[in-house]
Formats: sequence, C-alpha cells, structure tokens
Amino acid sequence: MTHQEQSLADDKMRAEIAKLLAETRQIGVSTFLAPALAAAAVMGATAALVKLFF
Repeated sequence: MTHQEQSLADDKMRAEIAKLLAETRQIGVSTFLAPALAAAAVMGATAALVKLFF
C-alpha cells in the first residue's frame, strides 16, 4: 500500500469515527431529553388539573 493510499484510508477511518461519535452524542442527548420532557409535561398537566379543580 502506497503512502497516498494509506493516507486516504486514514482519512476515511477518521471520518467514520467522527460520524459514529456524533451519532452517539445525539443518542445520548435524546435518551436524556425525551424522559425529561415527558416528566415536565406530566407535571405541567397535573398542575393545570389541580389549579382547575381547587
């Protein structure tokens, strides 16, 4: 494998690693954010119902 081919293979590997890291970060944020938003929605609905009836 020539130096140019090795350099191209290295660049492809770095791009793939960067893509995987970005996807992992997005999954981490959405796994945290979805339950937090759901909990906030439930708390807001509960507060609205309590204020409505009391």
